[in-house]
Order: sequence, then C-alpha cells, then structure tokens
Amino acid sequence: MRAMRLHELGAPMVLDEVAMPEPAAGEVRVRVHTCGINFGDTLIVQGRYQEKFDLPFSPGMEICATVDALGEGVDNLTVGQRIASYSGVGGLSEYTCVPAASCVPVPDAMPDVEVAAFLVAYGTSHVALDYKAHMQAGETLLVLGASGGVGLTAVELGKMMGATVIACARGAEKLAICKEAGADHLIDSASEDIREVVKSLGGADVVYDPVGGAQFKAALRACNPEARMLPLGFASGEIPQIPANILLVKNITVIGYYWGGYAKFKPQVLTDSFAQLFEWYGEGRLKPHVSHVLPLEQANEALALLAERKSTGKVVVRVG
Repeated sequence: MRAMRLHELGAPMVLDEVAMPEPAAGEVRVRVHTCGINFGDTLIVQGRYQEKFDLPFSPGMEICATVDALGEGVDNLTVGQRIASYSGVGGLSEYTCVPAASCVPVPDAMPDVEVAAFLVAYGTSHVALDYKAHMQAGETLLVLGASGGVGLTAVELGKMMGATVIACARGAEKLAICKEAGADHLIDSASEDIREVVKSLGGADVVYDPVGGAQFKAALRACNPEARMLPLGFASGEIPQIPANILLVKNITVIGYYWGGYAKFKPQVLTDSFAQLFEWYGEGRLKPHVSHVLPLEQANEALALLAERKSTGKVVVRVG
C-alpha cells in the first residue's frame, strides 16, 4: 500500500510503499478515503505536539474510511462499515489501524470530504462552547482565528446556539467567509485593535482562542465580568502568560481545554457531542467549509497550506 511517511522531523514526507498493517486487539484496519488536515498535524511533523510518535510514521489524525478487518474483541463494528475516526496518526496512508473506540459511524449521504472535515473541528468547538464554557443564548462570543478549521465552526455553532458572534481574522477575504458562517461583527486582526473594537461592541462573555500571543492578551482586556476564556491552541507561536490580577478584578475564568484528551479520560463527552452534531448535520444546520482538496502525493502541500495560513476552514487529502 502507499503511505506518505515522515522519516525526519521537520523534513517533507515521502510517498512510500509499505506492508499492510494488521489490527491488534481492540483495533480495526480501515481503508482510508479522505484525511482531514488539522493544525495539530503541522505541529506533529515538527515534533512540537503534546504527543510524540516514533519515526517513520504517517501523519493524519482525522479520516473517513471503510472498515476492512476486525481485531480481536471488536464487536461494535462490521467489515464494510463506513466510519470517521480521530486517532492520532496514520490517516495519510491507504490503510491504517485505529482503535475501535475512536470510530464513529457516519450518515450514508455524507460525502467523504465532509466526513473528514467534521469530527475534530466541529467536535472541538461544540465541546468548548457547550460543555466547557456553558455558553448561553444572548451572550457575546469572540472567536479568534475565526477563518481557520476550528475557528469557522465556532462561528457557525456560536451563532446557531444563540450568541452574538464577533469573528476576528486577517484580511477581507477571510472575514467574508466568517460573515457567511454567521458572524455578526468582524475584526481584521491585521489592521484593527481587537481590544477597542470588542469593548465598543459591549465586551466578550466567551472567548474562543486557538491563536494565543498578543490576541489572547487583547481579548482578555476586552472581557466582561464573569467571562470565560478558552485557550485551545497557540497558532501564533506564543503561549501567553496570564495576569492573575485581571482574572481577580473581573471574576474571569480561563478554562484549560484539550479536546483530544477526552477520548482517554471521559469519552462519553465526545460521544454525546458527536450525536448532537450529526443530528444537526442531518437537519441541514451545519455546512462544513473545505477550501482545498488535494491528492495523497500532495500531502506536503496540504500541510503547507495550514502552516502558511493560506486556507480557510478545512484542507482535505483524498487518499483512495
């Protein structure tokens, strides 16, 4: 089978011919159709992600696939069943083995490209806004990095959940996509003062932040009393240091949040979230935005689109 594999951290992946994997107990082997590229993948290939993997390996944490073989003890899936999976690596290969517990059956009518763009981005935003921040209708949600994979779903879900949504992104083209996703107000991070604009709009009750750095600091100072801030990534490259005195004076809560961690210590949170998200998708209320679809041999270019911030929404690799 073919697989795009990383042999050296920070180097381009190589298209290799490798042996078919065999599923261990509790795993299934799947034939991969599409692989969604996430910002985490750009960190994994540099060795900067919170989880490390032995070289060589095939990146790709989010897939749409068909079950090809069952490992010992797997009785909740069947050969030929179409699933989505959110395991850590392996998605940029024609076949891979994933834990059966990470597999989610998907609607027959859902296209492969949309399946690969769904679980991580929508799951991250839904658990953040609903389970972690307990966002209520009528509150104001500020989304930083709003045109990216997770940011755009936060805009869409926030609006659907009844919030007033302020979307912050770089440039008119990206902001136009945020507007289409439901944003009520737009901030160009390249030219506008985030703190001043948000304060002029009445302040933020919930801040969704995959960016970090200076944008986190500006958002913190635009928060209303009892606001909740969700740092879920540091695309800026800077992990902000949080001044506790501001938290104290405004009774602000900063909520640590790593979506993938729930798969290990509280998987029911993800299961419940997926059930709600697929229900909303079936009702036509969610519309995944995919800006680029590339073939397997161009997976390096797919990663570069995210790393260089040239994409909006999701980038998907068509594997087989």
